[in-house]
Amino acid sequence: MSELLKNIDARTRLAGTNKLEILMFSLGVDSRTGRRETFGINVFKVREVMRTPEVTAAPEMPNAVNGMVSLRGVLVPVVDLAQFANFPSDTPREVMIVTEYNGHTQGFLVESVDTILRLDWSQMRVPPEMMTANMGGLVTAVTELPDGRLVMMLDVEKVLSETTEVDDDYRFRDIQNLGMPEATVFYCDDSSVARNQIFRTLEILGLRSHSAVNGKMAWDELRKIADYAEANGRKVKDAVQLILTDVEMPEMDGYILTKNIKSDPRFAGVPVIMHSSLSSMSNQSLGRSVGVDEYVPKFEPQRLAEVLGRLLKRDTLKSAA
Repeated sequence: MSELLKNIDARTRLAGTNKLEILMFSLGVDSRTGRRETFGINVFKVREVMRTPEVTAAPEMPNAVNGMVSLRGVLVPVVDLAQFANFPSDTPREVMIVTEYNGHTQGFLVESVDTILRLDWSQMRVPPEMMTANMGGLVTAVTELPDGRLVMMLDVEKVLSETTEVDDDYRFRDIQNLGMPEATVFYCDDSSVARNQIFRTLEILGLRSHSAVNGKMAWDELRKIADYAEANGRKVKDAVQLILTDVEMPEMDGYILTKNIKSDPRFAGVPVIMHSSLSSMSNQSLGRSVGVDEYVPKFEPQRLAEVLGRLLKRDTLKSAA
């Protein structure tokens, strides 16, 4: 099955073209409808695919975590995705997708994997509210295949956040108000978990904010801000001092959004931070190639706060000079 994941270099070159590849998989037959739904995960987050090994149960594991497996000497938690998503299916989960993102490795139990699909982010749509509600906010994007099937992209960052025993308050413990109440940050992310954490970080820092759920919506809003500023003889950086963007988003990804911002002279002087769970060196290099000023891994609010504070204070000093 790992044959599916070969040629990583070719996939890396997709970044910056608004294209992605997703590994399609099934969680089994939905006992309510009798249908076998299709889900997807970005190939960048998949390390390997294997037959489900023997899982060792452990006491007091988070909900939907079946236990642990040893992969080449490393203990990896195993999450039953159907159980986590409250997806009613009695079909055996005989395949494990080993994922690696945001500095964590975990196994996801699924019924089967299908194939790898290459498509454009513009083909991915924000899911209808009913679908979002039925899946507990776990679906971040959806696309339709030529055969009429829908593929639902899962918010695996939400899975990681809710199956990892971390004291959330501890993550924010050392963040201090910047004393810059007029500073405004515009951020976009399709993950509700990530958006909530960003908002909480900005709130503690005492910063104002605007947000969007994907790159296209963000770019539409940012152009409106730029048009308004231009019409009133002002600079964009007087209205928005910093932009924070995710990488993986339906309709327009963070690479294309950053390219658009950096190629529009009206946004001169507005730094862009890329905030992503795809935090490998290759992804960081790709971010810098489109003009990103800083690259910050997700779910590290103290580090995010440090970078925000440093860039905002740097630009304040420049303006004063």
